[in-house]
Amino acid sequence: MTISPHLKRLYGMLGPYKKRLAVAFIGMIMTALTEPMFPAVMRLLLDKGFGGKPTFSLWLVPLAIIGIFVLRGISTFTTTYTMTWVSSRLLSTLRKKMFERILDVPLGFYGTHSVGRVINSMMFEVQQIIEMITKVYTSIIRDSLTVIVLLAFLFWLNWRLTLVALVLLPLIAIVVRFTGKRVRRLTREYQAVNAEMTQVIEESTRANQVIKIFGGHQYENDRFEVRADKLRSYTMRMASTLAATTPVTQIMASCAVAIVIVIALIQSEQNQTTVGGFVSFITAMLMLLAPLKNIAEVNGPLQKGLTAAEAVFGLIDAKPERTSGKTLEARAAGKLDFINLGFSYPGHQSMALEDINLSVLPGETIAFVGMSGGGKSTLVNLVPGFYPATVGEIRLDDVPIEEIALTSLRRQIAMVSQHVVLFDDTIAANIAYGDETPDRARILAAATAAHLDDVIAGLPQGLETMIGDNGSRLSGGQRQRLAIARAIYKDAPILILDEATSALDSESERAVQAALDALMKGRTTLVIAHRLSTIERADRIAVLAEGRIVELGSHQELLEKNAVYANLYHLQFAKEEPDAV
Repeated sequence: MTISPHLKRLYGMLGPYKKRLAVAFIGMIMTALTEPMFPAVMRLLLDKGFGGKPTFSLWLVPLAIIGIFVLRGISTFTTTYTMTWVSSRLLSTLRKKMFERILDVPLGFYGTHSVGRVINSMMFEVQQIIEMITKVYTSIIRDSLTVIVLLAFLFWLNWRLTLVALVLLPLIAIVVRFTGKRVRRLTREYQAVNAEMTQVIEESTRANQVIKIFGGHQYENDRFEVRADKLRSYTMRMASTLAATTPVTQIMASCAVAIVIVIALIQSEQNQTTVGGFVSFITAMLMLLAPLKNIAEVNGPLQKGLTAAEAVFGLIDAKPERTSGKTLEARAAGKLDFINLGFSYPGHQSMALEDINLSVLPGETIAFVGMSGGGKSTLVNLVPGFYPATVGEIRLDDVPIEEIALTSLRRQIAMVSQHVVLFDDTIAANIAYGDETPDRARILAAATAAHLDDVIAGLPQGLETMIGDNGSRLSGGQRQRLAIARAIYKDAPILILDEATSALDSESERAVQAALDALMKGRTTLVIAHRLSTIERADRIAVLAEGRIVELGSHQELLEKNAVYANLYHLQFAKEEPDAV
């Protein structure tokens, strides 16, 4: 039988806990050794205690029985406590590895792995691995030792009857092998549906407002109900498969017991066994059923754990972002060059960007405009290395960004997106996010520059106020200003603004725009915006259409060309003019 590579890997991860496992192993040996003690005492009592005057002190009997169960209790507690200690450590280690990896994977990872699937692996599937280890290690070792000790005791009592009992073991092995493949297949399907359910719950929680306003209650209920019913179906099918193992095992055991009783009666007639010997044998044989049952039932958690291990190690082994490249020793000047740049998303044949050639001088502001789907966000997302270029390259201060370590490259960049992401922490922690030694004065200065003073003044704990899940306790405009304060605090030489003022009202926009103007001075700024006020301030405007730069120049130059930008301006931007019709 081939040992699963996942089991080998898990065994390797148990290396640091060998001493603890040795303690648990000793506890299991002690538990196994106590098993035949009770039937041995019963044999002594029946043969020597009830047939005439006992040849031993009566007080030894209760002391022996209590002593057996005290010893058994200590050994069982030691095993359970130690195994829980080891398994909880392993659980924490696996989750840490998984969490570290989801922080390191590229953005494209989530194109093929849903958030629900990732959460399901971290919370549910990894727990099944731990249950497998605890159950398998305990059952296979402790129960196997118990079976060996009891069998040795049975052979010593009556080897002929023991041979009859041994017929039971290969039959149980056949049952386990038969159910194993079915359980593993059902477990894979169960975990896939469970991941889908997690995704539905995550989406329904995140999109609560959309569900309410668009009346999606029934639709979401139906989505959830379909998956809940599927889970129930798989649960019942697995339960029926595993539950059948126990009665089949017990029926086999009852057949063996029945045959043993008949043979024992025959031996009794021939004075080949005593009452005490027979009762002791039957007691030990019945005690053998529990560990055999546990060994038979270990197949369920084993198959579930192996299936879960495939998903967990699949996530841990997911390809991370590159770690190569040099560290920039000084602050970058901010010169950017896009050279023959082309890009297509993983799994897509069509090019999202093609033949992009553009030079951005240090401190220059470039605005990218165009219809949706033109490639604006894709282009700016290549600058921090969220995706590698498919063709051509991007250079920072004449150095290809592929030669720069990603952590070093991203230290040179601050970004504010239209999709604001905040953390369930304080305002101060969100402003100084990523800084291991936050500067209180800089936090206050960034908050002031982003016009958050009035917001902070009205909060109960000021900068230390918790803002809730993704800033749920703040308004849309306040959340946007907090994201801008975070970019101001970072003080990076390159600034990316992707619809940074999209959630602001006119008054807030004017205030924040003034802060952005100050922030943008001396910084290379890439702006994606649909508002004329932002675009007019740009040194140059690049017009993208179908992944190509079709026009490049200042606002006035492009208007005078009366081509793509001028048409876009009249359609989209002119209405912002005070006297626009």
